[in-house]
Amino acid sequence: MTIEAYLNPDFTLFKKLLFGGIAAIVILLCNFLLYGSSGLSGKKRGRKERYESLLLRFYELVISATSVMSFACAYVVCNHVYNLYQGSTSVGPMGTFLEIWTNWKDFALLFLICLSCFINTLIDKLLIPLKGLTRDQIAVVRMLGMFYAIIILLYLNVIGDESEYGPVMMYYLGLMVGRFVYFDASFMDFLHAMKNVFLNLPMLILGLLVSGSMTFIGFKLGYFLERNYYIMGVFYTHLFLLVAVFVFYHVQRLTLFRKKTESEF
Repeated sequence: MTIEAYLNPDFTLFKKLLFGGIAAIVILLCNFLLYGSSGLSGKKRGRKERYESLLLRFYELVISATSVMSFACAYVVCNHVYNLYQGSTSVGPMGTFLEIWTNWKDFALLFLICLSCFINTLIDKLLIPLKGLTRDQIAVVRMLGMFYAIIILLYLNVIGDESEYGPVMMYYLGLMVGRFVYFDASFMDFLHAMKNVFLNLPMLILGLLVSGSMTFIGFKLGYFLERNYYIMGVFYTHLFLLVAVFVFYHVQRLTLFRKKTESEF
């Protein structure tokens, strides 16, 4: 088993650029949709701020979802490789991997979870610094990211191999319960967390529709392979969406900076 087994050789550079263009169009449509929804209150004053808040939260959801799916995808791939080579007399890196996965699997999973959190923070701080969001808003969106992953894994659990998706789904369920109920939390804290999730459900639904439609297109066009597990296609989709968000975010920042510069002269 090599890394090439999880890649589609027919997914050429041209097709990747084409799929990236589709992702850019989808993100652009989301921009228009969020701008339209920012005016539903009927108040013209503050519409720009509402739009920017919605847009930044949507971008944060894409970042969080990509980080979360990176862990889920890594788990499925590692578990698949382990099942293929379990019982063999492999040496070298593969032998080390089999020993770690056999004896230290839980610690390896904890490391992968921490790594996904680090990736999320790295993207937030360096690649796509969403400075317009408060800590509470970021916390709520990241909680939505866990809901997002659980919903996707539930669906994959139905259409795919339950033994592959079930364990990682239980890990996220445990993390979700921990976010809602912790040792010193009050009932009011729980209600406040539930309220925040409920108020942001439209954002969660939008994210699922975007990633779901993009993944469907990827499989329909033959860019993703079912033999590589559906979650690989889902992860690739999020990578393309993340690149599109990166481009749009920095183009929007540069445009805003240019307008401010011109207004000063």
